[in-house]
Amino acid sequence: MNAHFSEDFTGWPPERTVFPIAGVDLKVLPGDHPFHVAEGNAIRENWARETAANPALFDGRMVFQRRLALTDRGISGESHVIPFSTFMWWRRQPDRHGGIHLFAYPVLETSDGALVAIRMGAHTANPGQVYFAAGSLEPEDVVDGRCDLEANMRREVHEETGLDLGEADAGERYFASHIRRTVTVLRLFRFGLTADEMIEKIHAHMLVAEDKEISGAVAIRSADHAAHPYNVSMLPVIEWYFGPTRGA
Repeated sequence: MNAHFSEDFTGWPPERTVFPIAGVDLKVLPGDHPFHVAEGNAIRENWARETAANPALFDGRMVFQRRLALTDRGISGESHVIPFSTFMWWRRQPDRHGGIHLFAYPVLETSDGALVAIRMGAHTANPGQVYFAAGSLEPEDVVDGRCDLEANMRREVHEETGLDLGEADAGERYFASHIRRTVTVLRLFRFGLTADEMIEKIHAHMLVAEDKEISGAVAIRSADHAAHPYNVSMLPVIEWYFGPTRGA
């Protein structure tokens, strides 16, 4: 089936649901993202405000989707590399039109039925929020003009937690969810460790990690939204994982 790109997610499952997808094919195009070009002055002004409030922010580079399509072959996309400052301005827009943020979510399962997530440090762009060890796609995740989600997940998990996804049993398929023009692509990774053992390893890694992005790790054992200060992208995932619809 040919990809039919949609600006408003027409034909996608509803927001805040988790659904299976056949795969992911994300092209990275040359040149600047149209949102970056159109909003240049506002981006610079907002970045000045952002860094005044949080001087630790770094204007690195990330992959930002221009448009996406969902077909029987999975999610297809066209994207550009943008500065992080452009993304920070985009996410402040009430309707968030002009682009789509897609990132990979490695869902870390434990041998005793829990999920393990991390709490972000106070100096990050999402201070105090709890979500799975993950990060935006970056230029180093681009191979032959396409995004390598597996490489992104391996790197982000190892950098933030010290855990090696190669030591986990990976789920056979991808899932996805979307909310407010942010798309998460999920894959399950089951470790042969209990939640306590995984958290102990993560806390040991925090002592030697060069980048102090996280302030701790937590075990998730239910779909209770109030159990931790979750990032909104976590809510449909825990509802799906601990709810009756998983595997349906």
